[in-house]
Amino acid sequence: MFKILTLNPISSSGLSIFDKNRYQISDKADAPHAILVRSAKMHEMTISSSVSVVGRAGAGTNNIPVDQLTHKGIPVLNTPGANANAVKELVLAGMLIACRNLCQAWSYAKSLTGDNHALNEQVEKGKKQFVGFELPGKTLGVIGLGAIGVKVANAAIALGMKVVGYDPAITVQRAWELSSSVGQANNLDELLRQSDFVTVHVPLTEQTRNLMSSKQLKTLQKTAVLLNFSRAEIVDENALFAALNEDHLYAYVCDFPADPLRSHPRVIALPHLGASTAEAEENCAQMIATQVRDFLENGNITNSVNFPTVVLPRTENTYRLCIANENIPNMVGQISSVLGEAGLNLIELLNKSRDKIAYTMLDVNAPVPEAILKRLSQIHGVLNVRAV
Repeated sequence: MFKILTLNPISSSGLSIFDKNRYQISDKADAPHAILVRSAKMHEMTISSSVSVVGRAGAGTNNIPVDQLTHKGIPVLNTPGANANAVKELVLAGMLIACRNLCQAWSYAKSLTGDNHALNEQVEKGKKQFVGFELPGKTLGVIGLGAIGVKVANAAIALGMKVVGYDPAITVQRAWELSSSVGQANNLDELLRQSDFVTVHVPLTEQTRNLMSSKQLKTLQKTAVLLNFSRAEIVDENALFAALNEDHLYAYVCDFPADPLRSHPRVIALPHLGASTAEAEENCAQMIATQVRDFLENGNITNSVNFPTVVLPRTENTYRLCIANENIPNMVGQISSVLGEAGLNLIELLNKSRDKIAYTMLDVNAPVPEAILKRLSQIHGVLNVRAV
């Protein structure tokens, strides 16, 4: 029986993927085999030695101690693309809100007083201050062409905008999905100089922290709108506040209210609504449940932020071993020697690595005794051994 600990509420449509006869799911599970999490902060959490996988129902993993888990041989899985449509729609809404001054206009309309005749007079006198501009013909710069960035770029093309993208690490899959009408910027400054709107869709890393700094903000046109539905720290908020006050930027639309930005008249800060749709929550829950179940039952790894993708179809009448280890020489040789000495015949083997970590899946002809599992775990560099 597998035990799963949930640190946040997970959509029932996702949890239903786990076979009730094989899984116990609880927010108080002792010695869990897996942890499911959305936004709960895990950095100060004591993680049981029983845990073999962590599943994040979402894309970002800044709330998870990924390095610590990697050293223990524990994959961290996420759900890239599951909430992409929800974020895409919010980015489009953000552009429209900014260019038509909708928040300011709404606040103005709510502040009016008097009967309908008086209201009509005030509306006619006041509406000129909210004159905006339209999207067709304007240029949108998209920084990061992953699942969300590609959807945003393609949608903007459909709205009649010009789009230029920048992502030196774009995958072949995303390149195929991207409209051929999207232009390519050779560097960040080139994108910023030609964009009327800029939207960022990159993960928060040490390389992307303060990606939009004072220099980059001053490269933007003074009439530009910056949108951030990725992570707050990607934009240098002090530099942004100064840029807004010095008229180096028309507006900032983000998903992260913070002082003093949230009170600035040209800032629209939303309460982290990016993935807050019923559809996105269900998509994320179903996707992570499927991945975690496949890992627990078959050892397969998909959409991991710290392990390679490793998928090996099951062969009838075989017994599977899954081994996480440091990416050092002769690991497969040592593992094979231990199995050979135990009289176990190797049927299938798949080994892949990612940076300093490697993962090996082996199918053998007979059950692996506990004593052999212990010998394998004692090989220098082996982090985790599971029989599934």
